Amino acid sequence: MSTGNNLEKIYTNSIKILKDLIAFKTVSGENNTQLINYCDNILNSLGAVSFRTYDEDEKRVNLFSTIKAKKASDKKPIILSGHTDVVPVSKGWATDPFDATIKEDKLFGRGSCDMKGFIACALAYAPIFSSSNLDRDIHFSFTFDEETACIGAPILIKELKKREIHDCICIVGEPTNMKIIDAHKGCYEYTTYFEGLAGHSSQPDKGVSAVEFAARYVNKLLELKEKLKERQLEDSIFDPPYSTLQVGGIFGGIAHNVIADKCHVNWETRPVVKEDGIFLNNEIDKFTNEILLPEMQKIYPESSITKTIIGEITGFDRVPNSEACEFVSSITGDNSRDVVSFGTEAGLFQEIGISTVVCGPGSIKQAHKIDEFIKLSEIKKCISFLDGIKNKSLN
Repeated sequence: MSTGNNLEKIYTNSIKILKDLIAFKTVSGENNTQLINYCDNILNSLGAVSFRTYDEDEKRVNLFSTIKAKKASDKKPIILSGHTDVVPVSKGWATDPFDATIKEDKLFGRGSCDMKGFIACALAYAPIFSSSNLDRDIHFSFTFDEETACIGAPILIKELKKREIHDCICIVGEPTNMKIIDAHKGCYEYTTYFEGLAGHSSQPDKGVSAVEFAARYVNKLLELKEKLKERQLEDSIFDPPYSTLQVGGIFGGIAHNVIADKCHVNWETRPVVKEDGIFLNNEIDKFTNEILLPEMQKIYPESSITKTIIGEITGFDRVPNSEACEFVSSITGDNSRDVVSFGTEAGLFQEIGISTVVCGPGSIKQAHKIDEFIKLSEIKKCISFLDGIKNKSLN
């Protein structure tokens, strides 16, 4: 086991790394290459072997890096998984959100909690992994655009399947106060575009208002929202116990007196089971194709309604005798299991047969908010946990 002095040095380094990571403005959808280079340089200097996967423009990057075992054994490799993107910043911060500030037992900055804190701990502890006589590989998985329906992770998962990297234990370090999370709902995000015919507002019958048809579409979504509640499973482990639906925004029109020819609606659903997602999509598509679109095209044949998939992320299912959960419990001594309503990349790893658990420093209560922070005590807990992983990886 590492000494107290060693852990204190790792903690000090983790704070430095976290400050550096926060300074990279990796808002979802933006280029994250500089942050990935920073992480890759640290790991490569320790002898890690890495590969990258990219989006179509090669501006957003996933990194998968491995510190190889010194000894052969039948122990499963560990994947330490985190996403590098953060949500946008709203006005009202007391400090610069991209310049980490420590006040008392809290480090403030966008992404401090969700989830650069975990990445910083993993990178700070990496030298210990590298210098130890490990009998299992330690993988580092850092992805882009998790906050926008996990766009980056599926690209990485595809490469893991290709390389036959699947017999592992994955720890997704989302903020859980270092508690075990073994299930969450799916997360499906969509944008639906409406194109009608512009015109003067004094003659509404000669135009096709994209905004008005979008409003009817939203009303149908709200009706289906209530129907999802009726589909609640008796043994649901979630809170709320049913699949949810939320309309994130309606955008269209240019003036009070102009019939809007364009409008789009952002919406999402978090299904408890896949069947709810299928039901919802079937119903809204039927309403679109059998009612709304024919009415629009009767006036203007070129009218259109197009639903685009931003991301359809599978849920993370509770499984009996989870190897990942048992592994974490053996380190923390906590046998409790819980579920959350927010989404993670855990279900994607689980889909390819990797035993997965969600467990990381910080509280989700601080995520996505003004003055986001992580308690320094949580950083220390995470470092002690990583020390436990090292100890479980020695003969």
